This record gives sequence, structure tokens and C-alpha cells, in this order.
Amino acid sequence: MSICMIGGGGFIGSHLCEKLMAETSHKAVVVDVSSEKINHLLGESHPWSSRIEFHHMNIKNDSRLETLIKASDLTINLAAICTPADYNTRPLDTIFSNFIDAIPVIKYCTDNNKRLIHFSTCEVYGKTIGSFLPHEFRKDPKYYMLKEDVSPCIFGPVEKQRWSYACAKQMTDRLIYAEHAENGLKFTIVRPYNWIGPRMDFIPGVDGPCDGVPRVLACFSNNLLRGEPLKLVDGGRSQRTFLYVKDAIEAVLLMIDNPERANGQIFNVGNPDNEVSVKELAELMIQVYAKVASVPASSLSTLDVSSEEFYGKGYDDSDRRIPDMTIITRQLGWKPKTPLNKLLDDTLQYQHQTYSNAIKKVLSKPSN
Repeated sequence: MSICMIGGGGFIGSHLCEKLMAETSHKAVVVDVSSEKINHLLGESHPWSSRIEFHHMNIKNDSRLETLIKASDLTINLAAICTPADYNTRPLDTIFSNFIDAIPVIKYCTDNNKRLIHFSTCEVYGKTIGSFLPHEFRKDPKYYMLKEDVSPCIFGPVEKQRWSYACAKQMTDRLIYAEHAENGLKFTIVRPYNWIGPRMDFIPGVDGPCDGVPRVLACFSNNLLRGEPLKLVDGGRSQRTFLYVKDAIEAVLLMIDNPERANGQIFNVGNPDNEVSVKELAELMIQVYAKVASVPASSLSTLDVSSEEFYGKGYDDSDRRIPDMTIITRQLGWKPKTPLNKLLDDTLQYQHQTYSNAIKKVLSKPSN
């Protein structure tokens, strides 16, 4: 089939394109503002060259988008601003990117009877019920296990702009479901839980903005590469589960190839066995990177910083996000495979090989 991949030039899209080219006969029509992460797949020399094309496009008010969706069998929408540092500093861009800009995509799919796989986020669940309860109740899984069809979405107050992303994504989920209910849109909604691996985010000042702040894994990778302390926001108390992107792409391929089992479904896609606090993640990454880079672990450290110091005013956080996997296991038979240590080893091997020399050059330049 022909797949229109909006935002397909990013982290998830690049891994999905690799999978599609190597293991299927599907065609990828990639729409994005940059092709940097898929350049290794483009060009006439590849055996799949006729099955992948890139369209440099900002989807805001571009009439070509409907033409591409209309000509494809399936649309996958990956386009998003999804970096926590942007939620406070660019709340309008965040809301537009994750809700307003998604509206035409959904409409084009409905009007042209095209199937849509839309990437949402586990952040739509907001805070767990457990975070509002006395400590002795918080260990009960029913208060922190997140279920697609049951768990409420609880956000902080409006002035906590950190929730602009989650609210925009949730509204898009509701719009998709409404289009399905009233106009028959064929949809699948994906809720990723911290997919990580090679090519995730950017390393500031090397392949991204000097003053940019990526997500946690790339932040910690950047600190490790530079020999700086890993900054733990509010002590790194928040807990997260982490999923290897290659496991995640297996799940997405099952959604693509099994529409009868995936249509009308919302899927948590995560690994509940890979849960750690952010502080524990930092400590694990220090141990893994010390082996990868052949440096003493004692030379690497952490540093506590406040959320206001790191993100600015308006930041808030959820306590735990553990995915209930019942629906995706029942519908697609998918389960995650890669343990956290293996995931971190593969990722930090890539980060070290890709960026260490560039970082050394940056650090060797005299400061003004």
C-alpha cells in the first residue's frame, strides 16, 4: 500500500521508514520540513528507491497535503511539537502543532475515505489518581496503571502551561473519535510511552540549536558526552517506563498490516517492565556510558535542579505513567522485548559513535 507519513522525517518516522523499506513492499510518501534523519534511505542507489519519496513541506495551509493523502491508502500522522521544554516557552506553537494543524489531516482522511493512524501521547492521561491520594494508597496498581478505555485525564491548572501539549493531544484524540462516530473515519490512535533509541532528538550545539533543550534521554546523553553533571529536575523523582523504538516499530507495522484488528482502537505502546525513576535512569546511563566510552564512572555525576530553574515558570509533572497492555496484546498479539540495559547500551553506543568527536571539537574551541 501507499502510506503518507506526515512528520515522517523525524525519530519515529526514520525507524518506520527503515522497517518499511527493508521488510515490506509498501511505499512511503514522507512529508516533513527536514529529511536529515532519512537521507540514508533516499537516492537512486537503493533497491527500494521507487518506494520512498520525500516532500519538503510545512503542512500549515499547504494545498498539496490533501492531494498526497488522497493518492495514498493510509495516512500516518507523526507531526508534533513534543519536547517538554517547549510547552512552557512556546505554548501557542505547541497547541497549534498538536491540535489546530491536525484538523485538516483528519478532515482530508474523512472526506476521502482514507484510513488514519494518529500518534497521540501517554501524556493525555495527565496525572494519575494515585498522585492525589495519601502515600499508603499509591502502591495499588489501580491508581497508577493507565488504561485506554477507563483511565481519566487529570491535568493541572491552566497557568501550568506544561499541560498545553497534553490537552491539545487529547482534544485531537476526541476529534478523531467524533469523526469516526459521526462520519465513519477509519482510525487507530497510538499512545507512545517514552520510545527511545538512536536518532532521538538532537544534541544541542552539534545537530540542534545551541540553546535548545531536548527530552530526557538526549539531555542526559549530551551531559555524558560533555562530561557534565546530569541534571535531575526536582531530584529526578518522577517515574517513567521506557520502550526501545525498534520494539515500538514492530507494533506499528502490525497496525499497518492488520486494519481489521487495529481500526477503531486506541493502543498504549510501552514497556511496563522498564520502569525507573528519572534519577535511576541517570545512574544507569552513567554506568552504561562509562563502559561505552571507557571512562571511569566516578568521573560522571548528577546535579539536582528545580523545575523552574530548568524549564521556567508554568512547569508541572505527572508522577508515574505505566501502560496497561491488555488491548494491544489482545488485538495484535504484541509485547515488548528489549530490557532497559540493552536499550540503553544500544542507544549510548550510537550516541558516542555519532557525536563524541563533534563534541570534542566544540569543547576544544576557545570560549569568547
